[in-house]
Amino acid sequence: MSLTTLVREDTTQYVPHDQLFKELIHTFFEEFLEAFFPDVHHNIDFTSINPLPEEVFTDMLKGESRRADIVIETKLKETDTLLIIHVEPQSYGQANFHERMYQYFSLLYNKYRKPILPIAVFSYDEKRHEQNEFSIEFPFFHVLTFNFLALELKREDWRQYIKSNNPVAAALLSKMGYTEEERIQVRKEFLRMMTKMEFNPAKTRLIFGFFEQYLKLNEQEEEKLMEEIKQVDESDEILKLPISWEERAKEKERRKIASEMLKEGLPIEVIVKVTHLDEEEIEAIKKK
Repeated sequence: MSLTTLVREDTTQYVPHDQLFKELIHTFFEEFLEAFFPDVHHNIDFTSINPLPEEVFTDMLKGESRRADIVIETKLKETDTLLIIHVEPQSYGQANFHERMYQYFSLLYNKYRKPILPIAVFSYDEKRHEQNEFSIEFPFFHVLTFNFLALELKREDWRQYIKSNNPVAAALLSKMGYTEEERIQVRKEFLRMMTKMEFNPAKTRLIFGFFEQYLKLNEQEEEKLMEEIKQVDESDEILKLPISWEERAKEKERRKIASEMLKEGLPIEVIVKVTHLDEEEIEAIKKK
């Protein structure tokens, strides 16, 4: 009696944040469901978790292959079910997304012949209204209505998660619905959350790496953040967080190297490749 969980990503574009999403949900699968789908979490028996091989489906009409990157087999407490989590990290919408969800649902059902609970996670950079239903009907007959659960991160209020000790919620604060003026506050609350959690270095690095991929403060914001941190009760604990300040030290070193390379008159394109800073950051260093 098993429950299979699929996390699939669109194969049309490979970018670093795709892998970050996959690793985050794969590593903290239980915590992900606990934070965003508590009803689902409540019904799953997490004592049995078994990652399955990646699934590849081919669209025979279009000749395209789609990849199911993460498949986890586990058990429900009472009922067998096939749970599909579709991670959509793209910043643009696709009009037929709801239909594609049904296509994957059908392909997976044909293979496993078990009930399926599909979930889509949207990580767009802007708020959107995503359709979570696909139907086939005629004026004279209704064939089917297919529904899936959906999480639109930009519609989530980040303040609702800062009291939790959930690592996925902490990481995904960076993709939720905050304003530009709230960036420093979100970063500060993220650090406060991290002081309450204890993980091994690899998991800690994953959470920090994910967060900083999407919410990285500039130098002025970092200075303001440091001033605000001094005023909070957890200031000592925050300053002990190794990866945050380790990454900042590396960032300062890259900026120093970029500055020296600019003095030597090297092209910005070369400096980007060597330091991994973006052109905007290098241009800012050049103006100083």
